[in-house]
Amino acid sequence: MTATSCTKIALVTGAGSGIGRAAALGLLADGFTVVLAGRRAEPLQALVDQAASRGQRALAVPTDVTDPASVQALFDTIEATYGRLDVVFNNAGVNAPAVPMDELPLEKWFSVIDTNVTGVFLCARAAFGLMRRQSPQGGRIINNGSISAHTPRPFTAPYTASKHAVSGITKAIALDGRAFNIVASQIDIGNALTELSERMTRGVLQANGTTASEPMMDATHVANAVRHIAALPLQANVLNMTVMASHMPFVGRG
Repeated sequence: MTATSCTKIALVTGAGSGIGRAAALGLLADGFTVVLAGRRAEPLQALVDQAASRGQRALAVPTDVTDPASVQALFDTIEATYGRLDVVFNNAGVNAPAVPMDELPLEKWFSVIDTNVTGVFLCARAAFGLMRRQSPQGGRIINNGSISAHTPRPFTAPYTASKHAVSGITKAIALDGRAFNIVASQIDIGNALTELSERMTRGVLQANGTTASEPMMDATHVANAVRHIAALPLQANVLNMTVMASHMPFVGRG
């Protein structure tokens, strides 16, 4: 199948749940054909079936973003199926236990860096190449950052380091993509309620040593931010956006 001239193709990684699923649903509602990438096939296929029931078009491609061969297979499938890619939402990410860094198992460090940094780079690299080759040339890469790209929480060295790295990758894409009409954005997210973040409503370690529950926002607000950026013409860009629960500790954190 080849994309028609009016069809926009989007890729969402980590699309099986949480923010990725919400963003995929939003892009589908906006008329994108959406490629759904994630490690678990079942929730991806469920989303494909849901889209089909609404007359929307989605394709599930189970993918491990930490594996170069798996990422290459994902982008080979996109190019062979649609011939182009207009938007990428690099959303897949993991965290590590909140413990003093000398107690952190090294495999947890490598897991976070492999997923949140190398995974983002591998997908951005492959997207950059496809967007550079395709005609018309260009596209948009949106990276999932975090308010931890600005201010850390206690005992979050791996996650904080990974999101600072994402900021560097985003700026590098924005600079290097100018010659090819490729733009990059980063959405720094704070306290979006998902299956993984629900625990924060029961208490999170604060910088002053106390534990406190924190306000949360619905993940659809993040999805709407992705939709806004994805809808812009390539002549305009949101380089950085922070979307957060209004009363969470960030400004003046600690």
